[in-house]
Formats: sequence, C-alpha cells, structure tokens
Amino acid sequence: MLESLRKNKKGLLLMLISSICVCVGQLLWKLSSEKGLMFLILGFGLYGIGALVMIVAYKFGSLSVLQPMLSLNYVLSIILADIFLKESITLIKAIGVLIIIVGVILIGGGDA
Repeated sequence: MLESLRKNKKGLLLMLISSICVCVGQLLWKLSSEKGLMFLILGFGLYGIGALVMIVAYKFGSLSVLQPMLSLNYVLSIILADIFLKESITLIKAIGVLIIIVGVILIGGGDA
C-alpha cells in the first residue's frame, strides 16, 4: 500500500487539488443564482483549472488509481454544501462519505 502511494503521490496530490477546484467551482455556480455573474465566471475559471490539473495529474500516476479519486468530489460537495449552503449531513450521507473514503483508500493503495 505504501509503495503504491509513493508511486502515485504526485498524481494523487494533483487529483486532490483538481477535486477541490472543481467542487468550489460548482459551489460558485450554485451561488451565482443569488450573487451574480462574477460568481458564475469565477466558478467556470476554477472548474477549468481543476480540469487542467486533472489532465496533468494523469502523467504522474496510474489511471486505475487516479480516476477513482474523482469520487472525492462527492465528499467535498457534501462538506461544502454543509458549510456554505447550510445543507444538513444526514446519517445516510455520512455513511456514504465513509464508504467513498474507504474505497478511495483501498483503490489508491492497491497499485503496488
């Protein structure tokens, strides 16, 4: 498992950055309905940066490890929705988040 993480470390870090950019971009899209055009434009910018970072990430790791990292978007979206949109995290959502995190860890560590 540690060997896989070392082998894919740069790619994994870039995918995490990509996920953050994409999720914040999507949050800004949602907020733009109330806050205006600037939030929409910033959202597109961050989403685009996230997509570009994702493309670069694929140079630094195995596809079978990096692609499942995109599942973290669901985790980040739930957290951002709770913080910024005051949406509640139900027990079912929390269990789903834990399952996703465990799955990402197992897949990320399985590329020896």
